[in-house]
Amino acid sequence: MSTSQPPPTVDSSEDVPQSDGGKLKTFIGILRRFIGVSDLASVRFSLPSQLLEPTPNLEYWNYLDNPSAFAAIGTSDEPLDRMLEVLRFWFTKDLKYVKGKPCKPYNSCLGEFFRCNWEAEDNAPPINTKDLTGANGTGSAGNGSLKALKSESRAGSTVSVVQTTPNPTGPTVRISYLTEQTSHHPPVSAFYVSCPEKGLHARGYDQISAKFTGTAIKVSPGEHNLGIFVTLERRDNETYQLTHPAAHLGGILRGALAVSVADVAYITCPKTKIKAILNYLEDGWLGRAQNKMEGIIFKYDPDKDDKVRIKDVPDSDILARLGGNWKDKIVFTLGPKPVESHPPENQIVIIDLNPLKVAQKSLPPEEKQAENESLKLWGGVTRAILSKQFSKATSVKVELEEKQREKARERERLNAPFKPLFFTEVTDKGGRPNLTDKGREVLERAQKNEWDLEGVV
Repeated sequence: MSTSQPPPTVDSSEDVPQSDGGKLKTFIGILRRFIGVSDLASVRFSLPSQLLEPTPNLEYWNYLDNPSAFAAIGTSDEPLDRMLEVLRFWFTKDLKYVKGKPCKPYNSCLGEFFRCNWEAEDNAPPINTKDLTGANGTGSAGNGSLKALKSESRAGSTVSVVQTTPNPTGPTVRISYLTEQTSHHPPVSAFYVSCPEKGLHARGYDQISAKFTGTAIKVSPGEHNLGIFVTLERRDNETYQLTHPAAHLGGILRGALAVSVADVAYITCPKTKIKAILNYLEDGWLGRAQNKMEGIIFKYDPDKDDKVRIKDVPDSDILARLGGNWKDKIVFTLGPKPVESHPPENQIVIIDLNPLKVAQKSLPPEEKQAENESLKLWGGVTRAILSKQFSKATSVKVELEEKQREKARERERLNAPFKPLFFTEVTDKGGRPNLTDKGREVLERAQKNEWDLEGVV
């Protein structure tokens, strides 16, 4: 789509709230215009305000729905246990889809940025497989034993759960987050997560490719989205690459939107030479969502990383297997035998999602936010939507989008390519964005709970 032409939208001149069914009917009507379009995300079509969640896109995508699971990565001295800690984080990163329904946030503007903190409870139980004894994987694991974990989880305990509460009472750790929209065509944002107290950081590029098939929307990682890169600074910068599987937004014809996954995700750590394959299974009979997942953790050769399916991996290389429902509970067992061949008491719960809630963010005060900071940039649209003034929300949104197109035309006239403020490059072939001095300064101030941007923006 040319930047000189406004995107297609629909009339929203009346401030009449729509029912969920009415919203879905309108949404489907818009989507039908794009059947056959190879990538909806690159088109960046504009929806009326009634169909939008009053949330900026950069705030919505953060992977820290349960930040305590992130803070727990790197605790163990054993490589297998650290991979399990990474997996525990993986299964909590999109808790919003487990606890809520899919939504469409605002499209990001070029140069828009978002920052926040989390005060995460430092309460994750340790994972220690080394002390497990016996061929069937039973035994204790010292402090916070897995034997106790297994017995208590059978009794319905949440001992295996990484909890996050609005007002933590125990020890906490601060995690800071910064993201910036670095490209508009294609839409790409860079992000950086920092937890100095734990010697952890994560980074990556967010970009999706979306296609409407007529019955569902398939969402896949874009070419610049190579996953989440988690680095353990205190483990000689041991880095894990977590790739995203494709997902489907289905239930459009039934009027009940839901996310399903039927693809493969990979987590690799070249330094430890350990890899995980997570196979998300197709829906069950008659399309009923089962949300099943099976996976393995195994030894691999980083110089010959050719194992892409579970069945390709010999039993002799398999360290552990995983199974369960990614919207419910995930268990693991040691060794190559299938999870279901182990008795329930030997299936160790790595994470139970049922008691968890999406963590609250700590946000900068409005007076400390820059004009192109997400919450301030979209504040007028958000206030209008929340007050059900949808025509006003749409007009404010259209005005904001036209200002962005005018800036794009001015850059084109001056032959002045856009340069991000907080990241060194718009995109990177390795998928790992680097911070500028200003980006590092913003995160360092956030770690001190200082939100002033003087001298930075």
